[in-house]
Amino acid sequence: MSVATFTVTIHMAGDIATAKAFLRNDCYQRGLCVTVAPETFIYSGGEEEGFSIGFVNYPRFPASPEVIRARALEIAEKLIVSCCQKTALIVDPEQTTWLQIDPPGARK
Repeated sequence: MSVATFTVTIHMAGDIATAKAFLRNDCYQRGLCVTVAPETFIYSGGEEEGFSIGFVNYPRFPASPEVIRARALEIAEKLIVSCCQKTALIVDPEQTTWLQIDPPGARK
């Protein structure tokens, strides 16, 4: 069995164990398969640990690029909150999205 290739990757700082626990629950409920890998982010003025989450058009659970993108965006938004972060980067072959949300109770 095969499907058209399409990938999306979320890059985010935060605790990888928290991300894995969240993903186990989400994937179990919705028929989704993702990869999770540790990452080190080095930037001007600092460095922090985080992770990447890889989405593929998995033949067991095939989906359109639009559905895969939407799932990645939804999961990134929830993980930002779960991992106590403010941002995530979502990369696919056609676009890169910098997702930023204000944590609950943040001053505007």
